[in-house]
Amino acid sequence: MKTVLITGATSGIGLELAKIFATDNVNLLLVARNEQKLSEIKQEFEQRYKIKVDFLSLDLSILENIKKIDNYVNDSNLQIDFLVNNAGFGDFGIFTERSFEKYNEMILLNINALTELTYIFAKKMAAKNSGKILNVASIAGLQPMPNMAVYGATKAFVLSFSQALNYELRKTNVSVTALLPGPTATNFFYRAEGEKARMTDIIMSAEKVAKIGYKAMLKGKRKVTAGFINNILGISVKILPVSNFLLNVVEKITEDKS
Repeated sequence: MKTVLITGATSGIGLELAKIFATDNVNLLLVARNEQKLSEIKQEFEQRYKIKVDFLSLDLSILENIKKIDNYVNDSNLQIDFLVNNAGFGDFGIFTERSFEKYNEMILLNINALTELTYIFAKKMAAKNSGKILNVASIAGLQPMPNMAVYGATKAFVLSFSQALNYELRKTNVSVTALLPGPTATNFFYRAEGEKARMTDIIMSAEKVAKIGYKAMLKGKRKVTAGFINNILGISVKILPVSNFLLNVVEKITEDKS
């Protein structure tokens, strides 16, 4: 049986992807901070899907913990066939009015942890000439994001990095897919303190986003945008230059609608 490593696996898109992999008879190595939730998922999934579920309770914004994942994989003699870098978070508000400590944590998780995990396992996949990686980016990475300046920039990195790596690996049987969700029904907005942002009016289910990302990953696509409206937004951004008009539109949809 094959094995997938999923970060941010206890809720939202990560949990829905875990369900899809489990349904397809793939063993799971789940990584998240909530040990109790991980334990509950292990018990439920092993009973329901008859697969093996391992988990590690780690905060991936602490970069020393990335090595713990690699050590666990090596010590357990696991072969990671799929990697899903889903862990990440955002923050709403004027850049200078928010916590720099939170920005630093965001960059460490959204960029550094994702990059190092991709490096470790892409290298192993390339050596055996087999494997697929799904990196969760965002439509927020398609243009500058007033009121979410740092988050948008981290997701722009994920998108650019994933597409470049997919091209580098084109002569192997390893692919890297960037998934670009729009507003999704997860705890993202609660953690980011943006529950009342106008963008929540076009929210998609995490299940639907996960299915779109999973299918694209299996096909080895370079990137996929989740949802018709988000695809239209993506096309619009390509056509429109970065201007005060575009930035004003983005600012409006990230503002509090109350």
